[in-house]
Amino acid sequence: MKQESLEWLADNPVYTKRFSFWVGRRVRVSTIRDVARETNLDWKTIKALEKQYMEAQLRRAGTPGPQIIGIDEISVRKGHTYRIIVSDLVRQRPIWFGGTDRSEASMNLFFEWLGGKRSCKIRLVVMDMWKPFRNACASHVHGAAVLYDKFHALRHLGEAMDKVRRSEYARLKGEDRKFIKGQRYTLLSHRENLSMDGKKALRTLLKANKRLQTAYLLKESFGQLWEYRSEAWARKFFDNWCASLKGQKLEPFEKFAKMIDRHWEGIAAYCLPENKVSLGFVKASTTRSG
Repeated sequence: MKQESLEWLADNPVYTKRFSFWVGRRVRVSTIRDVARETNLDWKTIKALEKQYMEAQLRRAGTPGPQIIGIDEISVRKGHTYRIIVSDLVRQRPIWFGGTDRSEASMNLFFEWLGGKRSCKIRLVVMDMWKPFRNACASHVHGAAVLYDKFHALRHLGEAMDKVRRSEYARLKGEDRKFIKGQRYTLLSHRENLSMDGKKALRTLLKANKRLQTAYLLKESFGQLWEYRSEAWARKFFDNWCASLKGQKLEPFEKFAKMIDRHWEGIAAYCLPENKVSLGFVKASTTRSG
């Protein structure tokens, strides 16, 4: 029996390359879950076709020479199986997808692929506060500034908000609990993103529970930190925000504040005009793949 390779087929022989590219382009503006529903295909199938599209785009791009990169991880299957995705934030496109986990060794593979000469041209690295990524960058791009991604920082704050919600639910009894039950999304969302019913539920909840009201207002105000053009003013805002925590018994928020303080240099780097990069691309390129 003779086997013949057909170039117009995707790696998955059931689908054509044209279809896999269509799926890849759809995932750029939607989530894998939504595209799976739209096409009536399994999540794993869409994930595989999107990965094939991304690899094709990376081959076409060749080996780039980026000046500003964004680093994030992407879950490739359910559980804790990750790959690293690196994006050129100036050109707003992914340039590398690889590794076997979120380790420093996997991150080193990107710099080995890029080469020492091109790595030296990187002046800014946008990432989350993940130590293995920091260590790899410190070894390969000595002169580059590090900027911690706003969306990852706010995700930690959202987790602190949810811990306060759960502790209040555990503390209260009977009728006092009813205002909190089922309101996780309400408390984690920005007020402007809520429906009319959601805004009404939020008003009722915050009126009924002073501790949650304080936590919610602190959460909502923290995003202002990234609006400052002066590190001194940003620091003043942060110190005032921390002072507002005193006496509030919001331990998850206090832990969050200490984490931000430990990583302050990478947070404050956004105040510099040359570092005002579009942080949303890093978030979008990974959350759409979820």
